Amino acid sequence: MDGSQTRKSTGDHFEGVAARYLASKGVHIIERNVFNRGGEIDLIGRDGEYLVFFEVRYRGNGSLIGGAESVTYPKQRKLLRAASFYLHRHGLCNSPTRIDVVAIAPGSRARYQVQWIKNAIQAET
Repeated sequence: MDGSQTRKSTGDHFEGVAARYLASKGVHIIERNVFNRGGEIDLIGRDGEYLVFFEVRYRGNGSLIGGAESVTYPKQRKLLRAASFYLHRHGLCNSPTRIDVVAIAPGSRARYQVQWIKNAIQAET
């Protein structure tokens, strides 16, 4: 397997971990791996009244920065574009929405440590 295939399978695995975690917290996952002109959205779900776009980040033990910190400003801009494109395409511009980050790391007591950061990325007004 080449590096991109390994990265893809790792990403798919941790998106599954995040989806199961979010479902256990009451989030209904609607779509996974949505690609559009704006970029990729890892997970899209409903959390109460909110349509939520989730960015999933995994960092292993050797990482110098955590998953949440790895969402750089350029990545935030891409996520905002992708979410905006999705909302326009599906006629959902008036829906309450937010962009959350789910950061996953190896756990000490559980297999994984999951950090769900609600409203992690906000559009500038």
